[in-house]
Amino acid sequence: MARLNLSHGSLKGALALYERIRRVAREQRRELGILADLPGPKIRMAPCPRGGVMLDQDAEVTLRAGNTASDGRILEVDYEALLDDVKAGDRVGLADGQILIEISSVRSTELLGHVLHGGLLRGRPGFYIPADRLSIDTPTPRDLRYAEALVEAGVDFLGASFVRRAEDVRALRTVAPSPGPLLVAKIETRMAVENIDAIISEADAIMVARGDLGIEFPIEDLPHLQKEIIRRCIAGGRPAITATQMLESMIESPIPTRAEASDVANAVFDGSSAVMLSAETAIGVHPVHVVATMARIAQEADSRFDHARWAQNITQLGMINPTQSSLSVTDAITMAASRVVGEVDLAALVCVSGSGFTVRSMARFRPRVPVLGFSADPRTVRQLTLSWGVEPVCLASEIAYESRVADAIEAAVALGRIRAGDLVAVLAGINPAMRSTDVLRLLRVPEDLKELRSAPQPAR
Repeated sequence: MARLNLSHGSLKGALALYERIRRVAREQRRELGILADLPGPKIRMAPCPRGGVMLDQDAEVTLRAGNTASDGRILEVDYEALLDDVKAGDRVGLADGQILIEISSVRSTELLGHVLHGGLLRGRPGFYIPADRLSIDTPTPRDLRYAEALVEAGVDFLGASFVRRAEDVRALRTVAPSPGPLLVAKIETRMAVENIDAIISEADAIMVARGDLGIEFPIEDLPHLQKEIIRRCIAGGRPAITATQMLESMIESPIPTRAEASDVANAVFDGSSAVMLSAETAIGVHPVHVVATMARIAQEADSRFDHARWAQNITQLGMINPTQSSLSVTDAITMAASRVVGEVDLAALVCVSGSGFTVRSMARFRPRVPVLGFSADPRTVRQLTLSWGVEPVCLASEIAYESRVADAIEAAVALGRIRAGDLVAVLAGINPAMRSTDVLRLLRVPEDLKELRSAPQPAR
C-alpha cells in the first residue's frame, strides 16, 4: 500500500501524487491500495530549514502562532488557538514527544518555553497538546473538504486522525458512504482508547498510531495497549495497522537498530495486518532500502508464525455478533474454514466476495495456506491489499455463484497459484443480495476446467 499524508503539502499535490501512483501500478500490473491520511486537528509547526534545526537542552525558545518558518530560537505553530489552549506550566511535546518544552510564561502574542529534552527538528513536526484540551474536533471542515475530493478521485482508504469517539468516524462517513473508501480510525488519544470497542465497530480498519499515543499514556503502557487494541481489532474482523517509528533510525542509517527489527517482528506476532513506514520513506535517505528491510523482517516473522495456535486463540475471542446475522454467518463459515485448513492438505483458500468482508474475516485467522481474494469490484480488490496474507484478484463480473467460482478457479490456475489435482477450499455466497458468505466447499481442481461450469450448484 501507499500512504498519502495530507498533513504535508496541498490537496492538489496529493491528488497529483495519487494519479502518479495509479499510473505506475497500472504499468506494473500490480494491485496497490492507497490510503489518504487526513490531517485532522493534528497541530504542526511551521517548516524547519532544510537539514533540520537542533534544539539544545536548557535552551530558551519562543513559540508563536504562524505557519511561515521555524528556527532554533523562534518556533511557529500552525494553530490559531495556541495561546488559548496552552498555559504556563504546561509541557508540550514535539516530533512524537522526542522533544519536550515546558512553558514558563504566556505573553500577549507568544509563549516562552524552556527545553527540557532537546533534539533535531525536521520538516513540519507535530506539536502535541493533550487531546482533551484541543478547541477543534475531528473531522475538521478541511478534512471533510479533502475527503470529498479524494472520494471523487477513487481513493481506497481514508485515515481519520485524532479520533476520540465513534461519532467522529460516523461524521466522516457522511462524505464517504459505503460502498466507497474504507475508513481507518487512527488511535492516538486517551479518549479513543477509552472508546475503543465503539470505534472498532464503526470503523473499517484501525491504525495504532504510537507517536501521540505514547505521549498520552506512560511509555511503559504502550506495548500492552498495542497488543490489546490489535486483539480487539481481530475479534471485530478489522485489519490493524501498527505505525510510527518502526525503523526510525533508517531515516539516516542504512541499517535499523536491533530493537527496531524486534519491534517490527513483534508487531507481526501481535497480529498486525500491516506495519507502516512514515518519515523513513518520506524524508529518509534510503527509502527503497528501508521498504526492502521492512519486508525482509516481516516475511521472516511470518515464516516463524505459529499459525495453529493463533487460529485456536482467535476462536476464543467471541467473535460472533448476534445483532448482525449476516456477519455472524460469515464468522461461522470462516471459523469452519480455519479448522479445515488444520485438518486437510489444502493448496489454497479461494474467497469470492463483493465487499471484501469475507476475505478480511478469513485473513484474521492467519491460515498457513495462501488466501486468494476475488472480487468483481476493482476498489474492493485494492482494499484487500491491507489484509494479511491475501493475494487480491479482480473477477470479470458479478455473476451467478457457479460462474463466479469457476472464474476464480480459472484465474488462480492462470496465475500459477493452484494447478490440476490440487484441493482447495472455496468460500462464497450463493446469493449476493444476502451480503454474507454461506458456502464452504472443498473442490478438487479438474484437469479440464470446463467441468467446473457443468457441476451442480450447492443446495440453497
